[in-house]
Amino acid sequence: MRGNLSGPVTEGYASVKGAETHICRDRMTVSTEILRRTPLYALHLALGGKMVPFAGYEMPVQYPAGILKEHLHTRGAAGLFDVSHMGQGFLSGDVGALERVTPADVAGLKDGMQRYGLLLTPTGTIKDDFMFSRLAGEADLYLVVNAGGKEADFAYINEMLKGAATVTLRFDRALLALQGPAAEAALARHAPAVAALTFMKVIRTTVAGAPAIISRTGYTGEDGFEISIEGADAEKVARALLAEPEVLPIGLGARDSLRLEAGLCLYGHDIDDSINPAEAALLWSIGKRRKDARDFPGAEKTLAGDPAKKLVGIRPEGRAPAREGAEIVADGRVIGRVTSGGFGPSVNGPVAMGYVETAFAAHGTRLELMVRGQALPAGVAAMPFVPHTYKR
Repeated sequence: MRGNLSGPVTEGYASVKGAETHICRDRMTVSTEILRRTPLYALHLALGGKMVPFAGYEMPVQYPAGILKEHLHTRGAAGLFDVSHMGQGFLSGDVGALERVTPADVAGLKDGMQRYGLLLTPTGTIKDDFMFSRLAGEADLYLVVNAGGKEADFAYINEMLKGAATVTLRFDRALLALQGPAAEAALARHAPAVAALTFMKVIRTTVAGAPAIISRTGYTGEDGFEISIEGADAEKVARALLAEPEVLPIGLGARDSLRLEAGLCLYGHDIDDSINPAEAALLWSIGKRRKDARDFPGAEKTLAGDPAKKLVGIRPEGRAPAREGAEIVADGRVIGRVTSGGFGPSVNGPVAMGYVETAFAAHGTRLELMVRGQALPAGVAAMPFVPHTYKR
């Protein structure tokens, strides 16, 4: 998820070269399993979506406009994403017990607010990332986890919180993300209450006549919303939003390039269960009270000081992108690897992130990236590569 914001891509990848899509087979899950479909599958086909296997689902990687146009349209106007493959659920009981598995401040979350959390293993590494919300006047917490591990994530939470709290799965619900500077104007025509929301606020309301949970959040770095609705209402709501002149349908390819430019981690690539929050530059997601108490899994190691390696942003020089797995070289030796990389349409050049030895993590440090056997010059760069435009 997400600086995840909710809805990190967990499998599959598309890069942009001109306006064409190139699926990297080394990152695409090849499986003989029967793929599931979201409630918007028929609409994706009607819109000309190119469907690919993704986290156990058939999902659109792009539409006829192409990834480049979809990416830039989202930055300039508004894009609608189907993220119904994500895992939704409601945590009931002693919801504060969620702090057993996350370093976030659950107890301090106010009504009508959402928060980013890391789901930690008992040793403090990152099992996944997720979003959780406290809806006004409701005892239960609303949770959204990544698609690829949703069954395992909720089973883990239920096991670790046994006797205190329980997650009820709601995989029957659909989830839409409307992102971009025109997202508020487009959505407010169908759900006027959203205009009063600021970043990370959440409400129950109706959209196009359908009951919905709407949060002002997303996974692109742009202002925008995530809209949780009953699966039966998904196509009606999606069609209503797509009828707005600012809105285009956007596929997984542009979702990945948008989140990369925004410096947002992708679970299974930039973070996984071998990485702790300090290494992933995610200490900001740990609540102050939790830091002081050191009462979350792996706290002593995570808060011990500089780790041996750190996740950094990287700007390759020239036009050639460095993909996941590319070796990062400095002082004549390998000091890390790229975890995400591709072409950034908004910056009109390649961008990447990866782990390097901490001694090489300072902004401006000169590096080389091994791409097709050649050492290409690059430098450590501040993230995000494109400024966030959340409504504060």
